[in-house]
Formats: sequence, C-alpha cells, structure tokens
Amino acid sequence: MNTQYRKNLPGTALDYFDTRAAVEAIQPGAYDTLPYTARVLAENLVRRCQPEALTDALRQIIERKRELDFPWFPARVVCHDILGQTALVDLAGLRDAIAEKGGDPAKINPVVPTQLIVDHSLAVEHGGFEPDAFEKNRAIEDRRNEDRFHFINWTKQAFRNVDVIPPGNGIMHQINLEKMSPVIQVRDGVAFPDTCVGTDSHTPMVDALGVISVGVGGLEAESVMLGRASMMRLPDIVGVELTGTLKPGITGTDMVLALTAFLRRERVVGAYLEFFGEGADALTVGDRATIANMTPEYGATAAMFYIDGQTIDYLKLTGRDDAQVALVETYAKAAGLWADSLKGAEYERVLRFDLSAVERTLAGPSNPHAQLPTRELASRGIAGAWTEEPGKMPDGAVIIAAITSCTNTSNPRNMVAAGLIARNANRLGLTRKPWVKSSLAPGSKTVKMYLEAAGLLPELEQLGFGVVAFACTTCNGMSGALDPKIQQEIIDRDLYATAVLSGNRNFDGRIHPYAKQAFLASPPLVVAYAIAGTIRFDIEKDVLGHDADGNPVTLKDIWPSDEEIDAIVRASVKPEQFREVYIPMFEARDQSTETVTPLYDWRPMSTYIRRPPYWEGALAGERALKGMRPLAVLGDNITTDHLSPSNAILASSAAGEYLAKMGLPEEDFNSYATHRGDHLTAQRATFANPKLLNEMVRDENGKVKQGSLARIEPEGQVTRMWEAIETYMSRRQPLIIIAGADYGQGSSRDWAAKGVRLAGVEAIVAEGFERIHRTNLIGMGVLPLEFQPGTNRNTLALDGTETYDVIGERKPRTTLTLVIHRRNGERVEVPVTCRLDTAEEVSIYDAGGVLQRFAQDFLEAENAA
Repeated sequence: MNTQYRKNLPGTALDYFDTRAAVEAIQPGAYDTLPYTARVLAENLVRRCQPEALTDALRQIIERKRELDFPWFPARVVCHDILGQTALVDLAGLRDAIAEKGGDPAKINPVVPTQLIVDHSLAVEHGGFEPDAFEKNRAIEDRRNEDRFHFINWTKQAFRNVDVIPPGNGIMHQINLEKMSPVIQVRDGVAFPDTCVGTDSHTPMVDALGVISVGVGGLEAESVMLGRASMMRLPDIVGVELTGTLKPGITGTDMVLALTAFLRRERVVGAYLEFFGEGADALTVGDRATIANMTPEYGATAAMFYIDGQTIDYLKLTGRDDAQVALVETYAKAAGLWADSLKGAEYERVLRFDLSAVERTLAGPSNPHAQLPTRELASRGIAGAWTEEPGKMPDGAVIIAAITSCTNTSNPRNMVAAGLIARNANRLGLTRKPWVKSSLAPGSKTVKMYLEAAGLLPELEQLGFGVVAFACTTCNGMSGALDPKIQQEIIDRDLYATAVLSGNRNFDGRIHPYAKQAFLASPPLVVAYAIAGTIRFDIEKDVLGHDADGNPVTLKDIWPSDEEIDAIVRASVKPEQFREVYIPMFEARDQSTETVTPLYDWRPMSTYIRRPPYWEGALAGERALKGMRPLAVLGDNITTDHLSPSNAILASSAAGEYLAKMGLPEEDFNSYATHRGDHLTAQRATFANPKLLNEMVRDENGKVKQGSLARIEPEGQVTRMWEAIETYMSRRQPLIIIAGADYGQGSSRDWAAKGVRLAGVEAIVAEGFERIHRTNLIGMGVLPLEFQPGTNRNTLALDGTETYDVIGERKPRTTLTLVIHRRNGERVEVPVTCRLDTAEEVSIYDAGGVLQRFAQDFLEAENAA
C-alpha cells in the first residue's frame, strides 16, 4: 500500500487514495486526459501495487502502452450457482489434496469476498399460463438439485468470505445492480471504487453504475478468490458517443439490439467501451444496464458509463442507504469519476451512434448481433403468407415466448410496456395461441411488486405470462418440456418451430431442442408474438386478431405511448419495494451459526457433486505435445454451446445414458449446466451439441455431417463424440483441436475447457480465441495456439488423418512451431503464436492449471513456515 497518496476524503471521516496526485507526479496534466476505465485501474494500482512497481505500471496507463503486465485486484467475486458451485467444488477438492499432502485444509478459503446467487438451476416445466407455476417449478428445482443444494449449504458454513443467496430470489446480475454493488466500497477506513469479476459473461451489466465488472471463467474466478492478482495489460479503451434520443415507441431493447449489430461491425472484441455524450447522459440506469448486459454479444469486455445524476437517482430509487448514496457522489467528485470531470478524456478511438436512428427490431434467427428490423420481416422472407389450419400449428410456430431475466427485467420501462401491451390486448379480446409456452421470469422480486402496484400483473397472467421463476431460465436453455402433444406434432409434421424471448442469447440449439431457431425481442414484442403465434408474421402490419365488433387489431392498436409508460413507472416503482425485498434477504444470510467440518463428505452416487480429478488421470500426466491426433477439425464461430451445452439432457445422449445407469428417471435428468459439479456427467457433454459440424465427418458427397460426431483415427471409424473420447482416453492418446476464427465465443463456462482437457486434449490451434475461453484453457493446462495471418486449416488442407507436435520454448506470445505429420509421410512445419500472453499465464500453464499452481505455492509457503 502506497501510503504517501492516502488522504482524507473531504467532508467525511474516511480516507481515499489520491490517484490524480500519483499520476501527475509522473506527468503533470495527464489525469484529466485519462478515460474513466484508466482512472479506476490507476486507483487500484496506487492502492494495491507494490511501491517499486507503481511508476512503471502507471506509465503504461498514462502513455497508453501495452508492454508490461500490471496487477488488478478486484474487490469482490460474484457467482451464479453453476460456475460458482463448480469453483467451490474445485476448492473443496483442493482442500482434500492439501490435506493429503499434510497441509491444513481449513486454510483454503476465498480471500476476496465471494457472493454466490443460486439462480441458474430452475427449468420452466410449468408455463406462465398454469396456476401456481412458480411454486411448482421451485418444488421441482429443489427435488432435482438436492445434491447440489446440500453442497452449497455446506460451502456457506465451511468457507470464510462466502455469502449465499438461496434459490427463488432473483439472478446475480439484477441483484448485483439493485443491491450488491455499493458503487464505492469502504474497508478499513478507506473508500475506493467497487470492482468485481463474475462467473458469467453478462457480469458487465453493473458497468452501468460506473463499476468495472467483467465476466471471467470459473477458473479465473477461482484464482481471484484465492487472492492472486488478475494480471492484465492496458485494455483497448474505446469511446462510444451516443447522440440523439430514441423515437417514440422504441424500447431499450431495440436500442441495444441495434447497438450490438453496430458494435460487432466496428470490431470492439476485447475492448473496454465507455459511453458518453448527450444521448448517454439522458439514458436511465435501466437503459444503460440493458446496453451493458449485452457486452459479450458485441464482443467487448466491459461497457462503462460515468457516475452522474442518473446513477444517484437509481441508487435512491433502489433503496440504497442515504449515507452510501452521499458517499458515492462525494467520492466520485473528489476522485475525478463524476461525469463532469471526464469532459477532457481522450480516447484512441471514438465511435458515434445516433439513437434517433434506432427502429423497432428483433435479432435472429441464430445470433444476437444479427439485427432484424421489424419493417424488414417480409422483405427478408421471415414473414410471409400462411394459412391457419384449425386445430394445427402453422409452420414457423412460436412454441416458446419468454420474458426472461437478465437483459430486460432490470429495466422497469420494458416491463411496464409489456404489461400495457397485455392490458390493451385483453381489452380487445386478443388471446395467446394455444401452442405457445409463455412465461415471465423476472430477475428480481421487485419486478413483481411494481407490476402488481401498477395493476399490470393480472393482465400479463391473463395472456399466459404469469411469474414462473425469479431465475435465469429460457435464455440459458432451461425452457423446460413442451406439451407432449405439441412436441409430437412438431416431429410428425417436421415443423419449423421457433422461440421468441427477451434474453441475450439465441444460438442454434440453445433455447430448446425443438425450437430450430430463436429471435430476441423486447418484452412487449414477446407478448405480441405470443398472440401472433408464428414468426411468419409481419408484426408491424398483419392482423393480430379482431375485437368484439369484428374490427381488425394490429400492433399499433395495442402499443402504449411513452408518456403512459413513464407515468406508470414514476407512480409504481418505489424505493420501499427494493428495501422490502433486499433487507430481509441479506439479513437472513448472516443468521446461521452452524459449524461443519473443513472437508466435504462426497456422496459416491451423486451425479451433481463429485470430488474433482485434478491430480488423477489425464490431468496428472505430462503434456508432451507430441503425436497428438485431432479430436475435431472445426470452422469459425465455435461457441461454448458447441463445446459444452447447457440445455436439457436428452435420454439418447451420452450423458442421458449415463444418468439412466445411475438410476435417475428421465424427468429428473435436468440440464447439462446443473451437473457440472460431477465430472463423470459433465465430460459427457463435451461437443454434445447436435448442431456441431466436425469437418472430419463427411457424407459420401463430401458434405460435413451435422451432429455430435467424431472420427477415430487411424481406423477412420465414425462414432458419436463420446465414444471417440472414451476410445482415445483408453489409449492414452494425446489430442489436439483445430479450429477457425472466434473459437470459444459465448458464455464463460469453464467446462468448455475442462471437458476437452479431461478427454486428453493438450493443445488447440485456432485462427482466434474468445478472451474468457482462452484464459479458461490455460487454467486447465491446455495450450492455446494461434495460426498466423494467411494460414488456416483450409490453406493447409487438414483432414484429421494427421498427427501433430508442438516444439519451441513457451514464452508470452512467442512463435512456436506446429509440426504436421501427414498420413503419406510428408512433414510440414507451421509457425504459430503461443497465446500464453503473460508470464503469469506461462506459470499457470507450466504448473498444469490454476489449482495446481495454487497448490504448489500454498504447500511451499506452508513448508517454509
């Protein structure tokens, strides 16, 4: 701690670190030119960096250099139960390993405060049109997840610095925004900016409050939990100037879907974005949070907004303590983090986006950045003439219409707009189509409270949008089972069925196995599509139904005015609702006095929680990087949904067959995501996506076959992926994966890296990697290698019959040699870039992974003591 810059925070009894003084001691006048992100990173350095390294680290920020790594110490870690649980399973396994080596397992605890919210384990088995859907879904969740919840309950007593919010309360992003983030932290008499990492790629949602909050993989989160600095280089900080204002009738969802397409085109992958300008100033935190939530969809790392009057208004609205609200304003103004202090910020690149140009829009059919303005539905061939057959579903049937948590339910304007659409539709006699499984899953209990206060919840319930959960549901593939008759009709008639949801992800195969594609839409549009019943419908022009007098009703007839939406938001959303929800929730977590043993008593028949095998089998072996055979040769845009799907487990899958052998009834198979604490189940999800295209598997015409398929070499036998993995594991055959661009994009699930490592994959060579997935691979001891420009699997004519070696000394971003041994005896040497980007990453990889590195360091420290 650099005490020379510790000063009293004016008007308070607290101290703070004067980052301006530290920066200007190096270069006078530099602080006023720094972007917001740079100022927060600089404060973290001044407060936490070793004094001898501080000047060089600050110079990187001041001079916009990216030559040296510098440490970042996030103030806290937030987790949902899937990745948070697996991280804690890893720590419990680490305790066992430390105990076996003679160390004290009770000393293995998160050093950084860790907040775990149980929000990713509920499936919408009962839709919003059923009575008591919430209670029924929660009962199923508790039954299916008893093993998991038993372990999670143990963790909150066994580990220090772990807080647990139990199921049924909301999702981590919205709770983080509405309660958990103080914006300005206070510890040991020192005020400083709140910062966090989270085990979900949508963790940046709280960037809307001016809080640097980024999504990381579970493995990186474990490293931060255990007190290791997150080493980084100065990110690419891009200014995004928002001009104009949204036109009447345009929602925050329309805005973010248009922005997502724009920012994808502008190539902001990995960047920290800072939104400013008159357009940004006028956006509420609800609208800002909608933008920040979609950060991974446009590929950025963070999406920051300055602290300003909108921030203060939001903190007051959500019931924050008056003293805390005052501290946020005082600190932000003193430390140069208030919006007015950023007028001189200089960016290396500035993008401009006109809010007044945004139209009503969807995104789809299979990517969140595929913008689809509703006025273009007909011209693009999405909408078209269709004839409703009595008693039958149309082609293009919307089988799922979900107002789902995360992106939109934190925005009161969006939710009130959906309620008003429902009210107006009910008054005109419109109804939901019977084949539509509709649901409302808010991310916070406050949503239900203000919808009730506005008299809009009964209107939504009448149309089938009753509350089914306060959890992450449909967007995460937890849409639950369809009515068996509807599912059979889809199969028998080979219907093109779709989903429409207000979430942020619509990758092929994600939402439901029988929804061939999915479209993202605002909550009011989701309601409209439930009435339309098909995607082959011009939502702007076609007739939704007829009123009691036989008059046609279209969307414009039920769309509410902005003035009515705003009036209801002002009248119905109150601070006392947030206090009523959150005060008892956060008091309850501290009341248990139960004590437990430091080692978990693993249940041998559990398919949810199993002692991890980090010191056994493939993970304990040497990675020779010699004689590797390809498990898969893949194209561009391979997502973590391809690598480790999170949706429902089918009985015909490898995981389904295993669960049946373990005695689970099919109705309780649950999702792939919920079983990630048991490696024997989770590794059977590796490449289990039915939409996978492994270029090693082709039909007689040379076309790539779709499915979870592999080809075992040297025999050339085509099998299901899991059988190939089992075969290679039994042979102790080292494996490699060859891929195209943007490998590993999507959710930050660590099993996308764990699964391939357990299969025996030692290296992955791709044209490019998604940021979080690359770090997860390193955290599991898998070597990421990047083809150099102009070289790829096609230019090299790779077909999967080859074997591969990697030679060269592993250093940060050095050039290594990929040696390809073709079946005909030819040897080809290809230069590739080692994507171990920092010395810390080299250290982690050499140790075999994050946990192995920590165990070595811990035992060395124990022995030295």
